[in-house]
Amino acid sequence: MTAAGGDLATLYGAHARALANAYAAAATSSGFDAVLIHSGALARKTTFDDQDWPLRLTPHFQHWLALSEPDGFLLVCAGKRPQLFRPRNMSFWEQLPSPPAGFFFDHLDVIDVAKWEDVRGSLPAGRVAFVGERQDRAEALGFAPDARNPPALMTKLDALRTIKSAYEIACIEEANRVAARGHEALRAAFAGGETNELRLHLMYLGATNQDDPETPYKNIVATGRNAATLHHVTYRKDASGAPSLLVDAGATCLGYCSDITRTWVRESDKSEASSRFLGLVKAVESMQKALCEAIAVGQKYEALHDRSHRMTSAILREIGVVKHLSVEEIDARGISRAFYPHGLGHSLGLQTHDVGCAVTKPRADNPFLRNTSVIEPGQVFTIEPGVYFIEMLLAPLRQGELAKYIDWTLAPLGGVRIEDDVHVRERGIDNFTRAVLPLGGGIA
Repeated sequence: MTAAGGDLATLYGAHARALANAYAAAATSSGFDAVLIHSGALARKTTFDDQDWPLRLTPHFQHWLALSEPDGFLLVCAGKRPQLFRPRNMSFWEQLPSPPAGFFFDHLDVIDVAKWEDVRGSLPAGRVAFVGERQDRAEALGFAPDARNPPALMTKLDALRTIKSAYEIACIEEANRVAARGHEALRAAFAGGETNELRLHLMYLGATNQDDPETPYKNIVATGRNAATLHHVTYRKDASGAPSLLVDAGATCLGYCSDITRTWVRESDKSEASSRFLGLVKAVESMQKALCEAIAVGQKYEALHDRSHRMTSAILREIGVVKHLSVEEIDARGISRAFYPHGLGHSLGLQTHDVGCAVTKPRADNPFLRNTSVIEPGQVFTIEPGVYFIEMLLAPLRQGELAKYIDWTLAPLGGVRIEDDVHVRERGIDNFTRAVLPLGGGIA
């Protein structure tokens, strides 16, 4: 398996060595001698049935290896090779997936155990921290409450994920390439007349060759007015006939995510509303590209978010959604926040909304901003401005003194979002998404 930055196995070797050193330092400075990371356990869908959800690995475990097996444990001790404890699969109902890469095991000592409880006898002397979601596993293994996900250690481990290694960058790049196949398939299908959201969703899974549990989040496939629901996943099962399509969907590579959004308008629709909406799509596309170009080391991400609101105010005036008010007035009165309620973006990695870049709270007027960091080389995050016609947010405008300034013509087309995944360098960025999907939206 190869990647743009070199052989992925070689990149992983450097990643694992750096991670071992970083974990040792984080553990020691937090008062621990070792860290035991739980892979995760199957969770029952409901107490009234016997079906489990597909396993979602503990991200700290996945930081080391993408081995989708329940109740595995990784023991990390300073100066020693990490030890992976793998319980035997005793279920004849389901077969565990094959390991996605063999090179993981070149950097670990693999120990087979009959059952996960047997790990207790292999824990080293000294203070060991437990990292994982399942408190019942920690209790059964004898961990005191203050050794389970200790806050000081967890903060340090989260910080390790803000700056991506070359291995992680290669995985995110590949996740973008995989997702691009799905986005292009849906653009072509929509251009050809397909507006059944469920069928489009299934086409995406087929084009990327990843099943629902493998995707980083449930695909958002929204035609027309449904695009005003930011996380629309209740797919229409009939042909909507809508002239617009918003697709927010990603893919994974060895646990690392991509997160991409594109918005399209069907060329065959010649209505005045569609023509104006196309202008809105192109304006958001231009804004999004300009925001990507404005990324600079040392800049506060929240300042970039604020800039996106000033630019959105200009777009609302340019397209005629807001009339007879200056850009400054639109911005000062908070009108853009009714049309663009979410944050500009978020950290990206093992989780779609990754950790480490939102340690400080945003200002009160930016309640949903998920990245408040000072931009550093090695960060990977999304840039995803949007403009939407969300009725519950626009109702106060409809009923207030500002109603006379708003044109509601485009409301049936739902909304626009354009989203890329970018990697910050010392100077400039790598835009992983534009490398594989140059167009952010427009005519399908």
